Amino acid sequence: MTNSEIAERFGTIVSLLQMKGEKSFTVRAYQRAGRTIERFPRDMDAMVAEGEDLTEIPGVGKAISDKIAELVTTGKMSYLERLESEFPDGVLDLVDIPGLGPKTIVRLWKELDVTSVDALEAAVEDGRVASLPRMGKKSAENIGRAIQFAKSKSDRFPMARAMDISRRLTAYLRDNCSGISDLVVCGSMRRFEETVGDLDLVCVTSDPAGAMDAMAGMDGVAEVLGHGEKKTSVVLDSGIQIDLRVCEPQHLGAMLQYFTGNLHHNVRLREIAAGLGLSLNEYGLKDVETGTLETYATEEALYRRLGLQYVPPELRQGAGEVEFARNNDIPRLVELSDIKGDLHTHTDWSDGRDTMEEMILEARARGLEYIAVTDHSVGRGIANGLSVERLESHGKRLKELESDIGGIRILRGTEMDIRADGSLDYSDEVLDELDWVVASVHSAMGQDSATMTERIIKAMRNPRVFAIGHLSTRLIGERPPVDADYDAIFRAAADTGTALEINGSLGRLDLKDTHISRARELGAALVINTDAHTTEGLGNMEYGVSLARRGWCEPSDILNCMGADEFISWLGKKRN
Repeated sequence: MTNSEIAERFGTIVSLLQMKGEKSFTVRAYQRAGRTIERFPRDMDAMVAEGEDLTEIPGVGKAISDKIAELVTTGKMSYLERLESEFPDGVLDLVDIPGLGPKTIVRLWKELDVTSVDALEAAVEDGRVASLPRMGKKSAENIGRAIQFAKSKSDRFPMARAMDISRRLTAYLRDNCSGISDLVVCGSMRRFEETVGDLDLVCVTSDPAGAMDAMAGMDGVAEVLGHGEKKTSVVLDSGIQIDLRVCEPQHLGAMLQYFTGNLHHNVRLREIAAGLGLSLNEYGLKDVETGTLETYATEEALYRRLGLQYVPPELRQGAGEVEFARNNDIPRLVELSDIKGDLHTHTDWSDGRDTMEEMILEARARGLEYIAVTDHSVGRGIANGLSVERLESHGKRLKELESDIGGIRILRGTEMDIRADGSLDYSDEVLDELDWVVASVHSAMGQDSATMTERIIKAMRNPRVFAIGHLSTRLIGERPPVDADYDAIFRAAADTGTALEINGSLGRLDLKDTHISRARELGAALVINTDAHTTEGLGNMEYGVSLARRGWCEPSDILNCMGADEFISWLGKKRN
């Protein structure tokens, strides 16, 4: 059982306790535990199996430790089952409707006898939801849209969950197959799509049979679909299908290309190969007349043989990239090594897990020249947002740490709420004391397009706002993006010099790739941030870079590719 799956159970407990009206400190304890479990760098099930004391983990007391142990050893949690028994069947399905809070769910259940998604949809359509006191037509319409979003979700896995499974899988195979020399996850994950249908793995190994046996015999396999000499396919308990293929070293380049590009990209390559009298398959290029197979150990060599510039995996979308490659027009895309700073991080001063010092030391260890510590503003009460007095102390402590730690520039910052009317959580006088301000929408996400658009643009017009965080507010597979005129926002960002954030948190990946491309076209500045709440979360920069690459970003498109001195100079120009 993955940490994400364990955290999901604790999330269910939180929802049920909130519906019961449980005391806030009890709810917060389970919320903290869920966040800690999801972000913890080690696998909880392995720790339980090895007899480690989970109570040594911050935020995990004995009661929660016992629940985790029960869950990973039996697959069940008696406490959760007792809570579930207190509510009608189907009520928990309403929790999956974006924006539908626990108190509203209880009202719908007790006042309208709504205990399922279908019943809720019917109550919206016949006007009963709108007729509830303090609900109204607008709220009912928002609930209706949220129901349609929930119903439209496919069986594909959000990248965050797929990445968790992929990490465990590749680590398991390497630990249990000593003969593996190359192991690459291809398909939609290598292209860095925001959702993944299944996992395609290609490996080179001196022991193919051992790799196939390890895959088929792995814990968590629900069904073995095929178990051959060169390919094994399984379905895990989570429902995701895994295909593992082995190949000879001389076929690796062709195999990686074949199982990475999407359908449209690969069709275009096959057309080009046919024009050269060749046939493209997973083993290489075959001469149509002679049947001679040309093999390629690298993808670069294969693209070169087709007369093409190498196409990075993130661009293999069948969206014109092949024509760019024919003309040698694919730019040098941004890389992780280009990033010099992280401008959106949280510590235990608000809703982060780790201390300021730990986050800063980790950023320095990762080679960053500067970091902005942007704990939440006071409006995020649920995230332990900072009052003006705490913000002042926060800034003083950051100055002390910059002097004590050395080797990295520290920017005093905030992630500040953009209120429903477009006003900001702190006064201009307070913001003048900060080095970096990220403004984000965290509430009233159901506003109509015109209202939301003006709300965000109003925030950008304040010269003290340097960037807009996670613009669409979406949570992949959980919450739809806000309704807004994104072109108007991108133009306003360019006009005001306000940067737009590419948020590397796997649950967000916001901006999405098409928005990144359009924002670039309209002249908006971009920053890639981690939105890290833990030291491990600083690794989200890799994902933000992959997302930026899907949007065709070069280093010159990304503000935090600037060195510290150049970036500080940019800040001064923006403020003035």
